[in-house]
Amino acid sequence: MSPASASCAPACMTRLCLLLLACLLLPVSCDEDYYKLLGVQREASTREIRQAFKKLALTTHPDKNPNDQTAHDKFLKINRAYEVLKDEDLRKKYDKYGEKGLDEQQGGRYESWNYYRYDFGIYDDDLEIITLDRGDFDAAVNSGELWFVNFYFPRCSHCHELAPTWRDFAKEMDGVIRIGAVNCGDNGRLCRSKGVSSYPSLYVFKAGMNPEKYHGDRSKESLTKFAMQFVKSRVTELWQGNIFKEIEQSFLSGIGWLITFCAETGDCVGSQTRQKLAGMLEGLVNVGWMDCTTQAELCDSFEVTGSSTAFFPPGSTLKDRASVLFLQSLDARDIYSEVIQHLPDLETLTKDSFKVKLERHRWLVSFSFGQRGLASHEYKKLKTLLRDDHIQVGRVDCLSEAELCGSLYIQKPCIAVFKGLGIHDFEIHHGRDVLYNIVAFAKESVRAHVTTLRPDTFPLDVKEPWLVDFFAPWCPPCRALLPELRKASVQLVGQLKFGTLDCTIHEELCSRYNVQSYPTTVIFNRTSIHEYEGQHSADGILEFIQDLVNPSVEVLDQDSFSRLVRRRPQGETWMLDFYAPWCGPCQALLPEWRRMARMLSGVIRVGSVDCQKHQSFCQNQGVRAYPEIRLYPQNAQRPDHFQGYSGWHRDSHSLKVWALGSLPRASVDLGPEGFRTHVLGGQDHWVVDFYAPWCGPCQHFAPEFEVLARMVKGTVRAGKVDCQAHYQTCQSAGITAYPSVRFYPHLGTRRHDQGGEHINSRDAGIIADILRQRLQLLSPRLHDQSSLKDEL
Repeated sequence: MSPASASCAPACMTRLCLLLLACLLLPVSCDEDYYKLLGVQREASTREIRQAFKKLALTTHPDKNPNDQTAHDKFLKINRAYEVLKDEDLRKKYDKYGEKGLDEQQGGRYESWNYYRYDFGIYDDDLEIITLDRGDFDAAVNSGELWFVNFYFPRCSHCHELAPTWRDFAKEMDGVIRIGAVNCGDNGRLCRSKGVSSYPSLYVFKAGMNPEKYHGDRSKESLTKFAMQFVKSRVTELWQGNIFKEIEQSFLSGIGWLITFCAETGDCVGSQTRQKLAGMLEGLVNVGWMDCTTQAELCDSFEVTGSSTAFFPPGSTLKDRASVLFLQSLDARDIYSEVIQHLPDLETLTKDSFKVKLERHRWLVSFSFGQRGLASHEYKKLKTLLRDDHIQVGRVDCLSEAELCGSLYIQKPCIAVFKGLGIHDFEIHHGRDVLYNIVAFAKESVRAHVTTLRPDTFPLDVKEPWLVDFFAPWCPPCRALLPELRKASVQLVGQLKFGTLDCTIHEELCSRYNVQSYPTTVIFNRTSIHEYEGQHSADGILEFIQDLVNPSVEVLDQDSFSRLVRRRPQGETWMLDFYAPWCGPCQALLPEWRRMARMLSGVIRVGSVDCQKHQSFCQNQGVRAYPEIRLYPQNAQRPDHFQGYSGWHRDSHSLKVWALGSLPRASVDLGPEGFRTHVLGGQDHWVVDFYAPWCGPCQHFAPEFEVLARMVKGTVRAGKVDCQAHYQTCQSAGITAYPSVRFYPHLGTRRHDQGGEHINSRDAGIIADILRQRLQLLSPRLHDQSSLKDEL
């Protein structure tokens, strides 16, 4: 497939213009709806999309329909729909622009039927195992809970052999620690970042602890033994000498006791079950046991006649039997469920107490509408999990506090974090309604600077820059973007304010800003409004803001093109991107284009032309496909002459290498004589790149060194030494790895230090800064030497 096939040809521009309005109002209506193809709702999670695709793959795959000549094409459509919707960035583009917003190169191949039957999403259907993707992995392992994660690869036979054991192990540890799985076939970057190099790899994670890899045999017993050593909760043996002191201290802290009495008659909860219960109830209830064969008198005082287990809430007494909960089950999960339901509920906040309590303290608040269920009981663990972050936990019943909830525009059950700056500075949780996700959200939110906006707090009269994310809670790409906004807000605190607006609640306000798809992220900077089109990442947002503050790409129209490009001075080079906003490959190029422009700052001028806005101009320039990348070289005698980019890769590095190839070299090649005469014995400062032609990193660094050579031109000379051709020279210079960058300053003497100064960077900007710093330090020394020469 040629690169042009991945572009958006404007031959059908007239037809597209007629359809554009309808496509924008309902983007996917112009194409076959990917959501309908997979049979899922638009709010479906990645796991639900994967499960739906697997079911379709097992019935519609060409392998299962050999007599259907259309089966291949039908399955290609289904496969393409899956490939797009499982990816957060592609899904956002599809939701906004439909199929025309996507790169046509994607979705051209698929796996055999056996792959989908046996290898695809091994643990997707297991309730006790949580499938973690790139978007929720960090939230999970940083939540404060203990995680044991299986990194697997779909085609790995050992991974399949482990699967039944891993499922049994997950059921055994349910509620004690979190059991997860990561499909490294779908999340290769995540697995590499965690150092996973073989499959299956089993790691234990907990916030504040280095990941611990499991190396033992893969039996359930060995896995359980290994996991339980990280469950640090204490099970206390109670006897006459410690029981009253232990109980009194716990009751004073508001913590009750779960005590197992082990007698000669009846069944006693086993030691491993007690240890699990201690982990499940950590921070909420102390777990202990008593040997009634040696402490018979003590057991009698509790009126215990046989083996039994009882929960004593704080403040309960032995005589007040009504307050004590006696448990019949020997199963850890059953005991846990009964005990946690018996614990006191979260503190109830009312309209009168709400403002006072939230004025100066951080609070996580559960807003309910009278519902009482398992989720609310699980929320009782939040107080313990958030204690170290000084976040208090409470609840509001919106049925009895309708006015309070109405003022906050809370219309359904939710969780919100109030950051201690009053009732207006809060953020609503839109992630999964599971404990680890809520805890991670709370910890992130109190440190971040993102506010949930309402009509009365929306920055209509913008006096300072704001980033506003218009979103819908049901939209998975929206939910994936929220934690990235929090990360960006921490790095840009004081420079930019961050807010989110729920368009399912505030439709009128979203319509005012012509929001037609989610998420739509907009920068309001006084009278200027800029829509963010980059990737769902904090880095992408930071790069976008950086470009707004100090634009690296110049936006051109017909007049500015004629003035700046056609009349460019001798020696000036321009690179231009002719694009259309609705074009998928154009959107993919956008962040790479900005990144390349920053890399080439001061070397090549970089611009862009919006061909939807300036259609006739682009047609007159002969633009036939989008994006069209052109380079106008250093030749003012032929102002309209340009070179078109026909490379396959459109990443910043490939584009930079191509652009620099059109310029005369700023560095020089040095042989043994040149290195000895000019670098070691000359009168100039030199920076030298020692390289080998066969070295991949050397080839990657070569264009960066050319950028450096231009950045320091006139101050420091730049040279390159081929260490394959001139091995002795490099050996004498002490070069042991390629590429190596050395700085050889001229110190006013006849001979330089032959070793030079090693510079540990391959970034032109960083190296240039280091050279400037070194020259500033050398200036007084060189001045003193010059004065000495004058005196002599």
